[in-house]
Amino acid sequence: MKQKPQLSFWQIWNVSFGFLGVQFGFALQNANVSRILSDLGADLHSLSLFWLVAPIMGLIVQPIVGSASDRSWGRFGRRKPYILAGAILAALGMILMPNAPLFVAFMAPMLFGAMILAFMDASFNVSFQPFRSLVSDMVPASQRNIGYSVQSLLINIGAVVGSILPFVLTNVVGLENTAAAGEVAPSVTWAFYIGATVLLGSVLWTFIRTKEYPPEEYYAHRGEDAAAITAEHQKKTTIAQSLRNFFGLMKTMPDTMRQLAIVQFFSWFALFIMWVYSMPAITQHIWGVEAHWFDPAYIDSVGSVPQSVLDAKGAAGDWVGIIFAAYSLFAAIFSVFLAKFADKFGRKLVYSLSLLAGALGYFSFTLLGPSNPVEVNLLITQVEVPQDAVYLLLPMLGIGISWAAILAMPYAILAGSLPVSKTGVYMGIFNFTIAAPQIVSGIFSGWILSAVFDNQAIYIIILAGVSMLFAAMSVGFVKDNE
Repeated sequence: MKQKPQLSFWQIWNVSFGFLGVQFGFALQNANVSRILSDLGADLHSLSLFWLVAPIMGLIVQPIVGSASDRSWGRFGRRKPYILAGAILAALGMILMPNAPLFVAFMAPMLFGAMILAFMDASFNVSFQPFRSLVSDMVPASQRNIGYSVQSLLINIGAVVGSILPFVLTNVVGLENTAAAGEVAPSVTWAFYIGATVLLGSVLWTFIRTKEYPPEEYYAHRGEDAAAITAEHQKKTTIAQSLRNFFGLMKTMPDTMRQLAIVQFFSWFALFIMWVYSMPAITQHIWGVEAHWFDPAYIDSVGSVPQSVLDAKGAAGDWVGIIFAAYSLFAAIFSVFLAKFADKFGRKLVYSLSLLAGALGYFSFTLLGPSNPVEVNLLITQVEVPQDAVYLLLPMLGIGISWAAILAMPYAILAGSLPVSKTGVYMGIFNFTIAAPQIVSGIFSGWILSAVFDNQAIYIIILAGVSMLFAAMSVGFVKDNE
């Protein structure tokens, strides 16, 4: 068997560089969609239902794209065409999303926003899955840890810039960060336009600078017969046969994949809650805004929202971008050392302790509350925020460590247990372990928030901490095929 050649650091960098832009756009979505949908009229209970769109799109799109990219060999490679197509469509969605109020003549802005959210998520997922498989295709086994760690680093660099961008546009450029009911703040709108541009530019870099192996060379590296596998891929199958093959793969998935699914369930259940409810939790718990100001029915009954509440929501929404950028920055820094820690102490131990750090980060939210305003120097500008808003950066350290591990360790562990000819489709199926917990969280977290926690969003963040703690404990049951 001919071994894959060792790649230089910059070759590994180029393989994943486009993920920086994809995550830039995804981070903008994560930090601002709850804010946009709230401005367009969604209440707290329905927010998680709107967010169901993302995991459902991943559940549908990633296995299909993974299977298709396994079989597609063309002049531009087999993964790169899907990555570029997804980036183009995602950029279009990012341009349309903040312009939902312009389409009010055709449908309700919130409905249009939900449709574009689905379109964006489907497009992001077209790019996500091939990027994961591209690292597995190009990087030799001895460089697998560094390959996925570099990808995690680039993902988090993109997330830092994407998360902080609306804040920068407000406090440095001077764009307005508040919006009337049914509108989207100008700072958010322009952030999405910039994000679309960065997304396309970075993906084009990977597309141009990375040359995928041709089929003969790729399968030679794997010790496989290229002609036999190509002939198998070219066989025409009916829909019924494709479904049987798919469910057959589900039944015969490696044990490591099943074990990782448990860890993934608890960790992604927690992440979904954080993405959906950080904005209302911080607005209520740190800025002191009463929960009823997130209820459209209450707002309709009183006729208008006080300017002080609008200002608090705008400031808290910007600060969510800051703390999301912070956990992504901490994740980027930790990613630099992640491969070395995994090589020295083992992937499982590093993975488990990282998830434990995330759980402690969620729990520490309860130590904070409304406080006196202070001036904060964020290098680019000075802002006035409640003092405990600054302390929110400390929990983000633990959450960032866990996020870096979640982005790299499951894939590094999984890659060693997958059959070589079905890496793409199995990576797509593995996305079920990301999508399913988010769907469960989306269905039940809104109900839990209203029925159990009386719309006090800080308590749903604590539930996320409990879930992350279970994830850390579950790593001990995973078998890692070194």
